[in-house]
Amino acid sequence: MSRLMRPPDKFLPSEWKHANQMQFRSSETERSHSQRLTAECQRLVEESDRSTKHMQQDALKKLEQRIQDIKFWRQELNRKFEEMVQEIETLVIFKSRVERALESCSEPLQVTLQCLTERQKRVAIDLVHDEVEEELLKEKEVIEGVMVLLQRTLEQINEQIRLLRSVKYYLEKDLQDKFQAERIDDFCSLLTNASPGLNGGNSNFSSLGSAVTPEEWESLCNLNISKAEKEKNNSLSLRALVDSLLEQTAADMHRQNKATGRAFELRIEETKTAKAQLENQLNELLAETANQEKNLESLRVAIAEKEAPLKVAQTRLSTRSQRPNVELCHDPAQIRLLEEVKELASNIERLTEALELSEMELNALARRQLSLEEEIQVKTNSLYIDEVICHQLRQPVVIHNF
Repeated sequence: MSRLMRPPDKFLPSEWKHANQMQFRSSETERSHSQRLTAECQRLVEESDRSTKHMQQDALKKLEQRIQDIKFWRQELNRKFEEMVQEIETLVIFKSRVERALESCSEPLQVTLQCLTERQKRVAIDLVHDEVEEELLKEKEVIEGVMVLLQRTLEQINEQIRLLRSVKYYLEKDLQDKFQAERIDDFCSLLTNASPGLNGGNSNFSSLGSAVTPEEWESLCNLNISKAEKEKNNSLSLRALVDSLLEQTAADMHRQNKATGRAFELRIEETKTAKAQLENQLNELLAETANQEKNLESLRVAIAEKEAPLKVAQTRLSTRSQRPNVELCHDPAQIRLLEEVKELASNIERLTEALELSEMELNALARRQLSLEEEIQVKTNSLYIDEVICHQLRQPVVIHNF
């Protein structure tokens, strides 16, 4: 207890001086450290200010460059878009031309079919597969071929219009996206540190802008433009084809129409001559009857000789139809067999027709021995059909350029 109540120890003067020196040095050290920290902070503030200004200027420059890039591609896309609109309108006009051409084929076809029907009313030997009928059948084939070709062309035009509209849709969508992107970047380029309403937005930017690289973005723009250019070229080629097709088909129909008209004129002249010569035929009937019988026999022999090759070809076709899976190929052998069957059948058919005509001729020769007046009436009927009915049917038909 006596120790606790003892007064504190006193320091020596040297200790007092030493303690003061220590305080001086500590204060100096802290002041120096504070000054260095203040200088470093000031340097950091100035450096961050310079960096911020530089980054903002660089970001603004890149935004402006990006806006220029978007404007450039918008102009390119808009040019292609306008081309697509114009091309679609032009192709629609071509479609209307093809549709009108298709409609204008109906009347000539009906007239041709009606002439064929009327000429079926010829009787006896005059019901012959003559040049007029061949030309009428050619005319029918030409018109039907033209209609099929025009219909196929119309389908191609419709498909091309669909493709052009598809390209136009994607161009329009790309233009809308770029318009919106340009507005956004324009807005961003106008923002300053003093702009109101700066709230920072979404603070998580790590995943933004990573979906498409600038190279991919430009490549997609080029892809849309390339598709547009490709479809435009396809459309131009199709229009050139349609122009050529319409001109050629009209020329074909006109040429065939004239050929059929010439065949009618020749046939009418031939019929008139035959009618005038009927009386001279009487003396030659017997000899002609013998010749016709020989002709009839040769036709029968020819038909009989064609039946075996036809059965061989048909048997080959039937047997080859049993080939398995992909081996059931429409190969050259199959094509040739089909052609052989068709040609043999056609030959038999034509031979059969000739046989029928020969038989009719024999009957006609026998009838004409008894009554030349009946044969004259047959010719009169044929002349009436060809010279009056068919002529009146065909006269109003005019083949216009499509």
